Amino acid sequence: MDDKKTRMAQEIEAVPAVVAGQRAHLELPLQTLLARLRQRPPDLVVTCARGSSAHAATFGKHLIERLLGLPVAAAAPNIASIYGRRLRLENQLFIAVSQSGRSDDLIAMTKSAQTSGALTVAIANATSSPLAAVCDIVLPMGAGPELSVAATKTFVATVCVLLRLTAAWASDAGLAAAIERLPQRLAASAALDWGEAVRTLGGASSLTSIGRGPTLAIAREAALKLKETCYLHAEAFSGAEFLHGPVALTSAHHPVLMFMPTDAAGPGMRDLARKLRHQGTSVLLAGALSAAPGELPVLAPDQPETDALCLIQSFYGLTLRLAKDLAIDVDHPRRLTKITRTR
Repeated sequence: MDDKKTRMAQEIEAVPAVVAGQRAHLELPLQTLLARLRQRPPDLVVTCARGSSAHAATFGKHLIERLLGLPVAAAAPNIASIYGRRLRLENQLFIAVSQSGRSDDLIAMTKSAQTSGALTVAIANATSSPLAAVCDIVLPMGAGPELSVAATKTFVATVCVLLRLTAAWASDAGLAAAIERLPQRLAASAALDWGEAVRTLGGASSLTSIGRGPTLAIAREAALKLKETCYLHAEAFSGAEFLHGPVALTSAHHPVLMFMPTDAAGPGMRDLARKLRHQGTSVLLAGALSAAPGELPVLAPDQPETDALCLIQSFYGLTLRLAKDLAIDVDHPRRLTKITRTR
């Protein structure tokens, strides 16, 4: 590997290998968790996370609600850490997601959930962390050390843990097979040229990213990465929520980056893209499968959720190119550190 590459670039390149090797780390704890879930099925899943981990949890919400029909809610960790309140979670599933496992508010919320009678699960990269220590079961990401401040391989690894969990819990053979194809598809996605987006976004001061269904979490992760690696203000919305007010922001000077789903949410997103372009908005479309202006190349569809994850791998390459054009050091973003401790 070229030593001149940034840490972030090296970790993006490592993603396919991380995903390929993840099954070995997960096999036993996943079996244990599934046995517990089948013995006492929950009526509710609660997630708790911050930053990129929260976007991965959003992806998990879509997966679990779509494939298992279980409602998924995001807990506000300060309910435990600041306000000292306990949620009624007896016999429910509580999933805490953290790369480092060292955020005090997540730990406090997880302890509270466990005291309330929830089955607590940590999805963590640091499996000996304080968060992992207070959980009933730990599902390791298996990403190895992540040195870049901006999370990339741990975001993808977290989503893959959730994909594997949901596929096994729902006995979805199609999704399980798609996960096995993911390493090669992620590598192919990283090689796609999103240079047109670099040219458009390089001249913007603010933009909107949009997703729906499996791509909503991708749009949120993209907006965060643009903020922390390119110092570009970006706000993420679902394609539906965008029409309830934020659409008023759009213009030729305020680009919209759309992450197209390959499932039933796709047609509505394409209609939205056509409407925005007709109104004069600059639209970048990731997922149109054409070479028209403003349309970014993607792989041929395979499975909707894994298709969505491939989009972020292409996007990460875009952020590297954009940051370089803007003379920003992605390994040392201003005012940020790798581990953020919040209460």
